[in-house]
Amino acid sequence: MRIHIATDHAGLDFSNRLQEHLRSAGHDVIDHGPIEYDALDDYPAFCIRAAQGVVADQATGVEALGVVFGGSGNGEQMAANKVEGIRAALVWNLSTAQLAREHNDANVISIGARQHTFEEVTSFIDAFIGTAFTGEERHVRRIGQIAAFEKDGSLLPDPRA
Repeated sequence: MRIHIATDHAGLDFSNRLQEHLRSAGHDVIDHGPIEYDALDDYPAFCIRAAQGVVADQATGVEALGVVFGGSGNGEQMAANKVEGIRAALVWNLSTAQLAREHNDANVISIGARQHTFEEVTSFIDAFIGTAFTGEERHVRRIGQIAAFEKDGSLLPDPRA
């Protein structure tokens, strides 16, 4: 599988170590930056490029997922989610990593590098990569609703109206 990775300065060490872990597991890793530590770096472009890489690969039939890191993972998730077709999930334990794939067919995982040990992070990412989308109708329907809003702003009618 191809894995697109991006971070900010807070996740750079994790990113470098994780790339080695993923490559040793047989994955093709694409690093979208940064390449050196800069405490004032701006992570949005790195994370958006990683998300764009996932979408481009998936559009051509390449099996791909993304991993974005930051101090908390919040901003990185927000940046990745601005790319049409991305469903980035903030993950903080094994359950959220698995549910992100099983129920939401998430294609990007976001993790707070300052919130977890490297061993925890690798377990979250390995679980994310190793978990399949269930394909259950209710999940497909909900993902479709999100995609429709993303594409043209359409929503289901408000039942309170």
